[in-house]
Amino acid sequence: MAKKLVIVESPTKARTIGGYLGDDYEVIASVGHIRDLAEPSELPSDLKKGPLGKFAVDIDNGFTPYYVVNDNKKKTVTELKRALKGADELWLATDEDREGEAIAWHLLEVLKPKVPVRRMVFHEITQEAIEEAKANTRDLDTSLVDAQETRRILDRLYGYDISPVLWRKVAPKLSAGRVQSAATRLVVDRERERQAFVAAEYWSIGARFVPADDATDRVPFEAKLVRLDGKRIASGGDFGDTGELTEKAQKAQVIGLDAARATALATALESGPDATVRSLETKPHTRRPAAPFTTSTLQQEASRKLRYSSRQTMSFAQSLYENGHITYMRTDSPTLSQQAIQAARSQASALYGAETIPEKPRVYTGKSKGAQEAHEAIRPAGDVFQRPSELKGKLTQGEFALYDLIWKRTIASQMADAKGSTDTVTLAVPIAENSATLDAEFTASGTVITFPGFLLAYEEGKDEKRGDQEQNVSLPKLTEQQRLGIENPEAKGHETSPPPRYTEASLTKRLEELGIGRPSTYAATISTIMDRGYVSKQGQALIPSWIAFSVVRLLEEHFSALVNYDFTAEMENDLDEIAAGKTDRSEWLKEFYFGTDVHPGLRGVVDNLGEIDARAINTIRIDDQISLRNGKYGPYLEVFDEKSEVDENGEMKPRAVNIPDGMAPDELTPQRAHELAAAEPAEDRVVGLHPETGKRIIAKNGRFGPYVQELPNEDEELPKGEKPRTASLFKTMDPATIDLDTAVALISLPRVVGTDEAGEPITAQNGRYGPYLKKGTETRTLPSEDAIFSIDLAGALEILAQPKYGARRASSALKEFEADPVSGKPIKVRDGRFGPYVTDGETNATIPRGDSVEDITFERAVELLAIKRAKGPAKKKAPAKKKAAAKKTTAKKAVDPARSAAAKKAAETRKANAAKKAAEAAE
Repeated sequence: MAKKLVIVESPTKARTIGGYLGDDYEVIASVGHIRDLAEPSELPSDLKKGPLGKFAVDIDNGFTPYYVVNDNKKKTVTELKRALKGADELWLATDEDREGEAIAWHLLEVLKPKVPVRRMVFHEITQEAIEEAKANTRDLDTSLVDAQETRRILDRLYGYDISPVLWRKVAPKLSAGRVQSAATRLVVDRERERQAFVAAEYWSIGARFVPADDATDRVPFEAKLVRLDGKRIASGGDFGDTGELTEKAQKAQVIGLDAARATALATALESGPDATVRSLETKPHTRRPAAPFTTSTLQQEASRKLRYSSRQTMSFAQSLYENGHITYMRTDSPTLSQQAIQAARSQASALYGAETIPEKPRVYTGKSKGAQEAHEAIRPAGDVFQRPSELKGKLTQGEFALYDLIWKRTIASQMADAKGSTDTVTLAVPIAENSATLDAEFTASGTVITFPGFLLAYEEGKDEKRGDQEQNVSLPKLTEQQRLGIENPEAKGHETSPPPRYTEASLTKRLEELGIGRPSTYAATISTIMDRGYVSKQGQALIPSWIAFSVVRLLEEHFSALVNYDFTAEMENDLDEIAAGKTDRSEWLKEFYFGTDVHPGLRGVVDNLGEIDARAINTIRIDDQISLRNGKYGPYLEVFDEKSEVDENGEMKPRAVNIPDGMAPDELTPQRAHELAAAEPAEDRVVGLHPETGKRIIAKNGRFGPYVQELPNEDEELPKGEKPRTASLFKTMDPATIDLDTAVALISLPRVVGTDEAGEPITAQNGRYGPYLKKGTETRTLPSEDAIFSIDLAGALEILAQPKYGARRASSALKEFEADPVSGKPIKVRDGRFGPYVTDGETNATIPRGDSVEDITFERAVELLAIKRAKGPAKKKAPAKKKAAAKKTTAKKAVDPARSAAAKKAAETRKANAAKKAAEAAE
């Protein structure tokens, strides 16, 4: 009996939907996209030299893309075609956003169905939503497909034209992207602000005020000096980033207290008269609940309250959606459906009382410039929300915390305002200064919530702010002219703080404010700039690397329009116009790439770059003597001082000085740079003479880190091609303190641990990827560098006896999870030669730099494996079938050096390296 074939993106979604559709439907997952733009190197040979050759996009004929089915999806496509043969209808149930629409279109293009096709969409996976979707199918929205294709082609043009420039002028393996470059620039710009920031010192005076003995309420409270003779006392917000009072503050004639005057005034308060209540003011206090979650606000709040990365948040949300617990998690709209409003109001009333919901439902509208995703807000699924307590034990810890957050926010959004009052008291104190008496005013404020309203369910988090923090003081009952005693007057010194670094939450918020990218892409964007090494996390703060400074500088100087925030946001608006069917895709791409009378276009910019001074791009001046350089092996200081050598022409040669790992750019002040230069030994330290050879052994810092070296004697010439014996120091060693015995042991590596039963030697040594044992062609990782010297023969034989795959690594898994939904095999997190990775026994996925082992959840592990499968296996060059072809390949290699700077060769080199690393990681 024929069935209706339903195709969705994920296996989890397929299982959930399949349970609602019944036996007449067969639900299969495509596991994301089944095809993508081809790599130019993968094009058929007859197309490589044509207009498709550079991008796999025909730039001369309407920017037509050349798609290929991913290698790892060929089996999936075969299964889908087999299922389609026995179906009487094809239902495409991918997500109703641009990407989901594009996936559906690709499925049609590849499967070429001869049966009726229906497009089925829903915003939540519940029985009611699925039934409604079945009854209201539609046609494919080709405008949404055009918008997604344009986005994909735009990113290919942008990346493939600009990234090669970065490889040649900054460093290999870098990338540029329409949104990632703008996001990186934001983080770098903030660090520049912090570097240029000059702290200002200012002082405040506070005291404790106590009502008199006969007062009915004698609760003491703290208050702060705010005015002297009617002029306001300067606070942190009155100073600019230059350390001076702002123009506005100067016009207002604010008083900046220094240490001497503040201390003197505080001392005068100790022996002065009592304070008098000058005025009491009460203002009503009202707070409205925050709107239900959009993708952006969910990422921000999960970062503030749960410390989740954007990627973690979206992974947990994806799982909650696919299992039918929340509505679709990619949305720009804060609007709730009528059934959701009713569900929220009913639960709020039942849990917190009928008085906690307003008379009329609250209606929220989006502020996004292009809320194209056509969904309602992120909320619990269904017309009766499941309470978090009902899901306890059914969700993972990460999923549960996120669901709890979504549920609370949704319920609170339909509750009444919180109400209260803010009382402010102003106290007058006469202070003697020199021969004058000054009128000093102290104030204190306290807010009392009389009706909590939505606060019973939820309170929105806040990002870090600059300036003085408001204090909420508990005030006693006071009356005007009441006298109060003064206790513990104290002068306190303060320093203004630089602009806070972006967090994932605040960067997401800023990108949305500027209209750059879409909230559904922010998690991937932030992950990308961390994976590329442009940005790292320190706590919650995003810190740019020095390489990011070079990249942003090159883009600003030579591709200024492409990292201009307004220009980037306008491109997003243009994509919205394409999605709405108002703009032709090919014409827009033509203008972007080839240019118009108004702007030159990407092609014009790249073709007319001129000569780029790579040294200047990679040099950041600290002061007249010191610059920071981004070198081939990382950043270092280039120092011209009295310790620098002079070449044969009398020119001073700069010396290289290492900078500490993890030092943030704003910490490298001129003073700190000179401290590092002074601490760095100008001459190599002689550790001693080798007891056997009699040669000097020196310890020094090099570009690769500290090392020891055995120098030849002055009258000794080494054989041609032979170099002095050299060995890197262990991470626990210091070139300033290493002793002779240790240096000799390092230089003597590899160490022979012993021999096996067959007489084959076993050695312990250090390698590019850490310490290891070697016996013939067999290698095994050692647990630490110290084990190179401490491991004995028995221990070495035990490690070598363990299999390289399977049991050995299974026993040392860092984490273990349930079966992967695709392979059906258990997922494990292991430590490999390239660092920690996720595996199901079939696919290995390296854990990106922005993630830690502790943060890896089942959902994130599944996501990493899916991404790795989507990329396909590392490709190996097929053996030549014809002699002529072999000669052609050889000739090509002969005329094209391996280290060529040409973009095409650079791309091939990157692929070869990636294949090699993947093969090594699989060991």
